[in-house]
Amino acid sequence: MIEPRKLRTDAENIVEMLIKRGYEEKEARDLVNEAVQWDQKRRNLQVEVDTIRSRINRISSDIAVLKRKGEDATQLIRESQKLGNNLKKLEENLRKAEEKFREALLSIPNIPHSSVPEGQSSEDNPVYRAWGKKPEPDFQPLQHDEIGEKLGILDFKRGAKIASSGFTVCWGAGALLERALINFMLDLHVKEHGYTEVLPTFLVNRDSMTGTGQLPKFGEDMYHIPEDNLYLIPTAEVPVTNLHRDEILDEETLPRKYVAYSPCFRREAGSYGAHTRGLIRQHQFNKVELVKFTRPEDSYQELETLLEDAEDVLKRLGLHYRVVTLCTGDLGFSAAKTYDIEVYLPSRDEYLEISSVSNFEDYQARRAMIRCRAGRNKPRYLHTLNGSGLAIGRTVVAILDNYQQKDGSVKIPDALIPYMNGIEVLEPAR
Repeated sequence: MIEPRKLRTDAENIVEMLIKRGYEEKEARDLVNEAVQWDQKRRNLQVEVDTIRSRINRISSDIAVLKRKGEDATQLIRESQKLGNNLKKLEENLRKAEEKFREALLSIPNIPHSSVPEGQSSEDNPVYRAWGKKPEPDFQPLQHDEIGEKLGILDFKRGAKIASSGFTVCWGAGALLERALINFMLDLHVKEHGYTEVLPTFLVNRDSMTGTGQLPKFGEDMYHIPEDNLYLIPTAEVPVTNLHRDEILDEETLPRKYVAYSPCFRREAGSYGAHTRGLIRQHQFNKVELVKFTRPEDSYQELETLLEDAEDVLKRLGLHYRVVTLCTGDLGFSAAKTYDIEVYLPSRDEYLEISSVSNFEDYQARRAMIRCRAGRNKPRYLHTLNGSGLAIGRTVVAILDNYQQKDGSVKIPDALIPYMNGIEVLEPAR
């Protein structure tokens, strides 16, 4: 969440930033004004509470003096009791005001970094860089779902039968391909990029979801188990970032770089037109996630190296891609700056987002109380970053789309062959 002091001193600028993010002016002002009002109320109540506590303490001392002298302290005792009753009411009002203020703060998105370009939608995202040549097949390529069914490796009908639409069963070499990609990415990030592998929990509590910004705003998009008040994770970002919730990290140990495989579960899938086909947007999918904890002054350089680490996966798989910088209107709720990596799909002659790489600055750290300290200095909020390294299902899409042959077979990228039990080509089912 944003720093409360900025809310008090720079409210108008926060409103302007929300408008650039795509909020209507009234909505932006209402969000900020509500937080400002609850902040003022809780601060006023705190003054009243402190004043009464101080008065009660002085009366207690006076009562003790009177009793030692053998004098009557009845009037002071009655005043103390009356003040005590008032204090209980004020403390309850203060508690409620603190809750309302926190709720209001949690509803305000992060402030975009000054380098984020202004724009209203994904159409306004400028290309940052690109790698590789756009493939030009000499035949009309099929889309990945058609290829997958012909190869007998993707089964959408059975996925819908045993769960619902938006779920897929992978058979044989299809299951092996997903597992191969997971192992390939984990090995690359651990052995060559210096990340520490983590196998996190796939269920998290409400505090964890709040810490990374999924709650309260996106509660309806999450799979929730009310009996246990636990949530299926939408990404490994949630449990991995919360590993250090309520902790103070030694700055000498930063940056900390973690990589984690996890399944991901999202209820919002299914309303994105052409991109609902096949594996592109699923309720359940696999992903390898990269998470960093850094000193504030290092976070933007670490964002660039995080982006390079995610790009390296596509380079080694020989897949043409581009990187775009998200504009203010397309920026995620918790992010201060985001790059999207988009892989090219010849069958559609278009690019598909396969990774988002973001710097949250201290936004998540404030929500989750993650701080760092150098020596005996005062603790300060660190910066958190994360990025997909990569989304597994969408990488399968890119491989099937880019490596398909005219005869319906699909070549396996050289980097993956050691992970595919020697399989070099996927042949159509007979």
